[in-house]
Amino acid sequence: MEAINAADSKQKISYESFTIEQAINALETNSKSGLTSAEAKKRLERDGLNKLDEKKKKSWIRIFFEQMNNPTIFVLFGAIILTIGISIFDTIEYVRTYGHFSFVEAGDWPDVVIILAVIIMNAVIGTIQEVKAQTSLDALKSMSSPESLVIRNGERIKIRSSELVRGDVVILEEGDTVGADMRLIESHNLKANESSLTGESVPVEKDAKYTFSKPVGIGDRCNIVYMSTPIVYGRGIGIVTEIGMGTEIGKIAKALDSEEQMTPLQKVLAKLSKTLGILTLVVVVAVLIADIVWIFVDHGQGDIQSWIEAILSSIALAVAAIPEGLPAVVTIVLSIGVQRMVKANTIVRKLASVETLGAVSVVCSDKTGTLTQNKMTVLEAYVDGSIYKSDDFNEENDNQDLKFLARGMSLCSNATIDEGLFGDPTEIALVAFSNEFNMHKKDLSESHPRIDELPFDSVRKMMSTMHFVNDDKSIMYTKGALDSILLHTDRILENGKVRNITEKDVEKIYEINELFASKALRVLALAYDEKESIEEEKLIFVGLVAMIDPARPEAKPAVIKFRNAGITTVMITGDHIDTAFAIAHDLGIVERKEDCLQGKDIDLLSPEELREKCKTARVFARVSPENKVEIVRAFQENGNICAMTGDGVNDAPSLKRADIGIAMGITGTDVSKEASDMVLADDNFASIEKAVEEGRGIYSNIKKTVIFLISSNIAEVLVMFAVICIGLPAPLLAIHLLWINLITDSLPAIALGMDPKDPNNMSDSPRDPKEGIFANGGMRTTLLYGLVISIGVFIGFLATAWLNDAYTYNAIRTLYSDPVYLFQAQTMAFTSLGFAELFHMIGMSNTRKSFVHVFKDKNRMMLIAFLFGIALQLFVIEVPSVRTLFSTANLTWQEWLITLGISILPLVVHEIAFLVRQIKKVLKKS
Repeated sequence: MEAINAADSKQKISYESFTIEQAINALETNSKSGLTSAEAKKRLERDGLNKLDEKKKKSWIRIFFEQMNNPTIFVLFGAIILTIGISIFDTIEYVRTYGHFSFVEAGDWPDVVIILAVIIMNAVIGTIQEVKAQTSLDALKSMSSPESLVIRNGERIKIRSSELVRGDVVILEEGDTVGADMRLIESHNLKANESSLTGESVPVEKDAKYTFSKPVGIGDRCNIVYMSTPIVYGRGIGIVTEIGMGTEIGKIAKALDSEEQMTPLQKVLAKLSKTLGILTLVVVVAVLIADIVWIFVDHGQGDIQSWIEAILSSIALAVAAIPEGLPAVVTIVLSIGVQRMVKANTIVRKLASVETLGAVSVVCSDKTGTLTQNKMTVLEAYVDGSIYKSDDFNEENDNQDLKFLARGMSLCSNATIDEGLFGDPTEIALVAFSNEFNMHKKDLSESHPRIDELPFDSVRKMMSTMHFVNDDKSIMYTKGALDSILLHTDRILENGKVRNITEKDVEKIYEINELFASKALRVLALAYDEKESIEEEKLIFVGLVAMIDPARPEAKPAVIKFRNAGITTVMITGDHIDTAFAIAHDLGIVERKEDCLQGKDIDLLSPEELREKCKTARVFARVSPENKVEIVRAFQENGNICAMTGDGVNDAPSLKRADIGIAMGITGTDVSKEASDMVLADDNFASIEKAVEEGRGIYSNIKKTVIFLISSNIAEVLVMFAVICIGLPAPLLAIHLLWINLITDSLPAIALGMDPKDPNNMSDSPRDPKEGIFANGGMRTTLLYGLVISIGVFIGFLATAWLNDAYTYNAIRTLYSDPVYLFQAQTMAFTSLGFAELFHMIGMSNTRKSFVHVFKDKNRMMLIAFLFGIALQLFVIEVPSVRTLFSTANLTWQEWLITLGISILPLVVHEIAFLVRQIKKVLKKS
């Protein structure tokens, strides 16, 4: 069994370069009787079932706990543990004193519950996103044929395709789906549809007798058929060469089983999370040291209550430093983006990929079904010495020879389209060509019923059909390759009359044929004769039709818009290089054929050489699924954010490898959809341009949201740190900070996330994927507003003392040692912070314009968030039971005026910054 075991070795056997006899010997089988049942069982036990490996899926519990593997979450867990310890101590003292337990007053249990709720909420959101089942392998598996007709023990039997083994002899008929990769040993006019695997737009003719002198690419192996590809014409016999994960489909499955790539936003947020976690620990330790110093200054060694308050202050600071609502807010903003994407006919499967579109710098697009219509179409025809374009194909055209060409092509075809598309794509195009003249196949078949035929075969390269015309007349149409037709032609139809064909006619016909070929058009010729028997001799030449899978009309404008936005469009296809170049040139993707590469060229390049080629190459043809992944990786390694579009099985690995994979919703296979990040509902390449525009707007909104939230956290940390360091009590409690971070800040942040996109954002170049979220002045804005708000809150905290005639440091410390005045001061600070965030939201909507533009843009959510934020703040201050929970107090009218004056500071600073920029612009112009 040494020969067959070689199939398991790391070095792949190229069966396309084996003769039939060599393949039979290598696989140790018998072409007539097949394998014995005993041998098949033995091989099944050794090699396993002919199915794809299933990736072990994570349990939802594991996914849930993995969401907590985050530096900021670790800090919050530390805060919970310390708070629980202190709360247990306080609860024991409370019960000992009062004889009963109180959830609100005995310890800080509300803080524990809120912080724990934050952690659980974030984990649940993350789990919901990740638990979207990855069913790519299941979709691949479902494509495999459930049953195959094999020869075993000299008999034909049907078995489950999963039980196929290497060496099995399989019978293939039209309509079958191939159950495994096979080397053909017989073929009779056999054609397989490999478009979903290779990108080849027309069925591939197979020839068992052909043997290659060396290994060739997938799309060129005319003596091999592949698992999951349907047989659309003819019949044949094949020997199984590869099963399961060893098949070409299996290779794709392996490629899909790779690690998920982080999106640019995920990378930025992960880095931000880590930085915040480290900074939080540093600041918490610093504050704790400052508190301890003050304990020793005020009390010597200090009492237990002083130490508890020091720890609680540190916990409050930890809570202040972490934007607990950020993950939830970002998720909500992305979800809003998803709804906007739906309007652009884009269905988002992976939420984080929404913003990735905004950073896309290269769109790698499959040709067949994405840039093209995946529908062969007759574009030009040649009759009577003239070329006719598709605009001439209509009922009003009075050229009878052109109509005769269309009628003959339709009748000499087995396809039908009036009640659904059935048949070979080329023949479907011919029938559609006839329909343009209102000559439908059904009507033609009734008026000219078929009475005989000679099917197409790869030797003659022609097909002929005989049709009844009337009682004493019949007509034969023959269509096929031009060389074959002219070989059997001695006359020509011209302007309704038949005459002998001349050398000049033949030269002209070949000249036109070369013209069509230069445009990568597929050419078929038609001849006819009025005779009683079907004989392909002494025919009358009628004309030529030239067809192609044409470009989508909306694709070219989209390519132009991408170019204006600094985005490069690249075509990657399994089709022939001439066809690929013709389509790409027509769309404006490429100008020179030198900028086109083939799969065989890529196979000879090192990764470094391919990266260099990708700087100029814009078309990649005759590529394998592995080549597509290599190309996408090369563009990524050149510093690009890469989108990949596609609809076939062959596109799935590259869809998954790309920063964002975009599948076609109508023509796309289940495999490509499951491997993608988003799906185009209308299969419209132009929808990608709209989606990119939305993606840029969404990223801009997320950036505003993050800066808004972080500036709030900076304000909280600065005021807490400053006040504690000078020996005053903490201006804000942990529960206040949690309320601000989770409730007060979240609504404005969501409102910012709903801002309309900048209508001119597609005139900008793609952002640098390495660019942080605080780039381009973002950090300056964050620090500025964090400082302004912290100053306002600090003033609000001290205002209570000033209103009670305490102006000196000692007087303020003495006053705030009384819980009544401390609660009043903390309420002032709490309310000042909450209201300041609401006014800060208005300015953050557009840092480059006056706040009046916010209301012009009609973002109603902004007004709702503002009013609702005020109502919520009043709720925690004015409702007695809630006031007790939050340790707040009623404010006097003087305190309310001071609070409102402080709160508007961020908006005042925003307007001053706007005026300064306007003055600079005026001065610059002058």
